[in-house]
Amino acid sequence: MSDITAGIDLGSTYTKAVLVAEDGTILGRYEGKTGFHFAKAADRALRESMDDAGVDRDDVTYVATTGFGRYAADLRDLAVTELTCHAYAVHTLFPDVRTVLDVGGQLVKAIRMDDKGRVQGFRLNDKCAAGSGAFLEKTVRYLGHDVNAITGYSEKATKPVSVSSVCAVFAESEIINHLAAGEKEEDVTAGAVVALAGRAAQVLKRVKPEPPCALTGGLTRVPLVRRQLEEILGFEFRVPDRDLGAFAGAYGAGLLAHQRLRKVRAQEAVAV
Repeated sequence: MSDITAGIDLGSTYTKAVLVAEDGTILGRYEGKTGFHFAKAADRALRESMDDAGVDRDDVTYVATTGFGRYAADLRDLAVTELTCHAYAVHTLFPDVRTVLDVGGQLVKAIRMDDKGRVQGFRLNDKCAAGSGAFLEKTVRYLGHDVNAITGYSEKATKPVSVSSVCAVFAESEIINHLAAGEKEEDVTAGAVVALAGRAAQVLKRVKPEPPCALTGGLTRVPLVRRQLEEILGFEFRVPDRDLGAFAGAYGAGLLAHQRLRKVRAQEAVAV
């Protein structure tokens, strides 16, 4: 069997894992809540992704971790930043793209890269939750639904409400006021999505984007985010198919694990 690598993205809320073949094919993947123990989350992610692929631990040659908890995973052979992983994943999927916007649960990252997928510059949103996916999740939970309801509700909206506050606390107060005034849940949810897209667009502008751009992160699952970004910025966004946008960090880590593995073997061959 040819080499298989694992990329594990240990986020503060969700952990994702992807098993990658040498040609970049995805063999298995996993997504689940991280919990409070990153090492256990990494172990579970690797085990579940191997079950999905139908392979054993001995079949996985190299493991790369990324995300907030990347250094906490004892099983790692390599730790890589999220910026590097998202850039390389997008470069592999869309070789002509030079700008990436990663809209995740805790951060929005805008990345400029060169023609080899290497990061040349980046910008992040501020630390306020109103500029990240956590704000949307909190909004739908306040409405009594889980995170999976964001897409359905935002797509049913007919007149999204205005959520203008940049502070999560004040934005939440706006949402409560809208609901108290009788606004529909769909329009409130869509209003929160529109507000987040607007803040993400401002982050992207700071890296002087070169279209076409790619969109990655968990909020690629919410089509309204992409539509709003395209309307605000006036250019196209590429989104990986098969829900791979949400797994871009893990996929990039798996690809970079193959790259590192090839270098290690080349060095070993020279030493011999």
